[in-house]
Amino acid sequence: MADYFLIAGGLVLLIAGGEMLVRGAAATAERLGMSPLLIGITLVGFGTSMPELVTSIEASMLGSPGIAIGNIVGSNIANILLILGIAALIAPIAVAQAALMRDGSIVFATAAIFVGVSFLPAFDRLVGAVFVSGLIAYLYYAYRQERAGAPDGHTAAFEKREAHDEVLDGGSGAAAVVAEQQGVAGEQGGSLWPSLALAIVGLVVVVFGGKLLVEGAIGMARSAGLSETIIGLTIVAIGTSLPELVTSVVAAIRRHSDVALGNVLGSNIYNILGIGGLTAVIAPTTIPAEVVSFDGPVMLAVSAALLVVARTGYRISRGEGALLLAAYIGYLVAIWP
Repeated sequence: MADYFLIAGGLVLLIAGGEMLVRGAAATAERLGMSPLLIGITLVGFGTSMPELVTSIEASMLGSPGIAIGNIVGSNIANILLILGIAALIAPIAVAQAALMRDGSIVFATAAIFVGVSFLPAFDRLVGAVFVSGLIAYLYYAYRQERAGAPDGHTAAFEKREAHDEVLDGGSGAAAVVAEQQGVAGEQGGSLWPSLALAIVGLVVVVFGGKLLVEGAIGMARSAGLSETIIGLTIVAIGTSLPELVTSVVAAIRRHSDVALGNVLGSNIYNILGIGGLTAVIAPTTIPAEVVSFDGPVMLAVSAALLVVARTGYRISRGEGALLLAAYIGYLVAIWP
């Protein structure tokens, strides 16, 4: 029972601390003169992925690759099948053709690269550095696209930030980005220390929450006789994906379904390149055999299926959302002993 409390408490602290970190870091950067667009694409994008990042790094440092890697792969599978499935059931998701081919292809490519890398002896610092470099290149490209007025539609990195703002303030943060693109300056000035303190406190809360979650997940796996990989792919992955679930559902309820899709695509790119890359750089690990033989290929197949489903009329209907959700239930049945 104690393990369940550790997991629940860890998730609450991860989500709450992550939000504190995002708000504090974004406010600090704005007061230092950083543009709203750059803040949204980098700090907010990474901040909303902090639960997955801290959990995977903490698990890897404790020698639990099943939780570290299972969290990344499981989150990507849950993002597409569970979160998009629920969002599409609420409201059919409109798909921008150019944006899908750009960001959807990147999601598929990163999943394919991860599957290829999984056959290497170790998920080491060299691989991690390549992944992080890939994320930096993508963010630079996204920034250039948005500065140019997003001629091919908003990037997934932008939509990830907009989905976050949908929950907090109905999208006013995204409006600030658009205002910047139109030449309107963002607010600057004010005291730096309160926002900096908020970011630091948020970081401490996130780290502590990550420790609780990983300890609870390890304890649950041992007491229930389950592998840590299964716990990482399911309970931990779903738990750390709760912010994405909330933001996508809110976007769907407000009929901003394109934001829900962009949020998922952006999260999957961040998960593999950012979280996977930083985990390998900070705490090199190995990729569990179960992930290599089954879950990694499932993630790749799911990423490909998303491209196919989204291209049918360039929308994801409620019926297709139900199929995605059913596929996720089938996946859980397949991996659970």
